[in-house]
Amino acid sequence: MQRDRFIQTVCESGIVWGLQSEEGFAVTGSNDYEDESGEPLPLICFWSGKALAKACAKEEWSGYEPVEISLGEFIETWCIGMANDNMMAGPDFDPNMHGFEIDPLELIVELAKELNAQEKTLVLQNYAHLNDLVTEVEKILNE
Repeated sequence: MQRDRFIQTVCESGIVWGLQSEEGFAVTGSNDYEDESGEPLPLICFWSGKALAKACAKEEWSGYEPVEISLGEFIETWCIGMANDNMMAGPDFDPNMHGFEIDPLELIVELAKELNAQEKTLVLQNYAHLNDLVTEVEKILNE
């Protein structure tokens, strides 16, 4: 399953891939989530491998190039930033723009579980331990 592959692979490699151009990162509209006015939530796609990202650099994203993001930065900066901006994450979308969509805070929790299972630690800038961040995120998710 795409979800499991993404989570396992990025936790093993410590790298997440995005597509970036001069305009910024590849963003599309959510197929599954809407805002209060019925508009699709913005969704940023990420991939577990450079080749997977490159395969999606076509059509409206033809000018985009794969860019590497460290897993720590992805969790602490990207996921939190997307949550603050009411955006969704689209891990490992295929070239036909099909894939699972996930709340970025839920993605943090999933990644933390996998990192613990793999007995890996991440160095974060704003938290002493990943578990401190997960505790905060779980409080938000349970509100």
